[in-house]
Amino acid sequence: MCHNVCSFASLHTPNLFLSVFPVGYPFALVYRWFLFHQSATVVHLFHTFSGLALATFNFGSQVCHSLLCVVIQFLLLRLMGRTVTCVLSSFIFQMIYLLMGYYYTATDEYDIKWTMPHCVLTLKLIGLALDYYDGGKEQSQMSAEQKKSALSSTPSLLEVFGFSYFYGGFLVGPQFTLLSYQKLVSREMSDVPGQPPSRFFQTNGFTSLWVKINLYKYISCWLITEGVCVLSGLGYNGKNEKGEHQWDACANVRVWLFETTPLFTGTINSFNINTNAWVARHVFKRLRFLGNKLLSQMFTLLFLAIWHGLHSGYLICFSLEFIIVNVEKQAQSLVRDSPLLASVAQSHLYPFVYVIQQLIHWLFMGYPLVPFCLFTYDKWLKVYSSIYFCGHIFFLVAFLVLPYLRKVFVPRKRGSEKKED
Repeated sequence: MCHNVCSFASLHTPNLFLSVFPVGYPFALVYRWFLFHQSATVVHLFHTFSGLALATFNFGSQVCHSLLCVVIQFLLLRLMGRTVTCVLSSFIFQMIYLLMGYYYTATDEYDIKWTMPHCVLTLKLIGLALDYYDGGKEQSQMSAEQKKSALSSTPSLLEVFGFSYFYGGFLVGPQFTLLSYQKLVSREMSDVPGQPPSRFFQTNGFTSLWVKINLYKYISCWLITEGVCVLSGLGYNGKNEKGEHQWDACANVRVWLFETTPLFTGTINSFNINTNAWVARHVFKRLRFLGNKLLSQMFTLLFLAIWHGLHSGYLICFSLEFIIVNVEKQAQSLVRDSPLLASVAQSHLYPFVYVIQQLIHWLFMGYPLVPFCLFTYDKWLKVYSSIYFCGHIFFLVAFLVLPYLRKVFVPRKRGSEKKED
């Protein structure tokens, strides 16, 4: 659940707040009222210069970093084409540039610097290279997910600029694909084809309500930017099986699930949804060649840790996430496969079980966030030492004990049953 929390730790900074809330909505309204039916070139120019204005307002001349990376990414697409070389070159260049930025601007405090939106841009540009590569495959070679984002044509420089600097996602996300952006510009992202979205005020009312009552700065920020995306039309997500229009394409948090889930995986799945989806699509699923889900998960979390920065706290945080998630999966498997435990979980005792789950969940949910927020080992080590590494001990013991509990509570299958399986 820690992904990109760093981006929102200092939202008290006036410039960033003004850029996310009071300025983002007017830009979206200008697009709806005056530019919706304009040519693609005009829309791209508006998105480019409005985003650049926000970037300059917040970071001044340091906007040159994002400009350089966008131009180089475009050149890589044009010069290398739909090749593995292009994908690898994009990944290596964009990640090294981001990490060098972290290295040269690092402090022991949360600071809002050019690297904050740049980590969002890095994923966008790497994802662009991957989607462009996928567009060169035969339809039979692509997964259903890849078909939704693959690019059949080469984007123009202006198109890449508009996609990169779109005011609803440049500073703090959410992640979206170039194909979604192209549909926005071609007026397809609407419940009324060819016309501005009709129901955005209802969605924004819900967003504003949650912004007021939610204490978490980063969740509030995501809800506000989601409103900007919905207002512009980028949040349109087609119709569901009931024929109802959906506006959650840019939703970055599932508030109800976040507040009520008793599971660690539930919290992770409800938090920073678009970044999680990007990582799942472009990193985890592309590591299938390893032939091992645990290895794929480990390398995915390692990528996330490095993407966040060079401090040891990030590595510790995502290492703990890996352990906690896998312990929880073992526990869920134990309950599911044990007739006794499954019957208890489904009986009138479930409310009691739910309370116990929530106690464990909230007791240890913040545990991996300690190194994430404190960065350096001399700080997070003091905190963990003061509480005797209780989280490490709890999950290590659970990891060692669960296999033995499985032998006790899960009946052994007979030989004939194993063969049938």
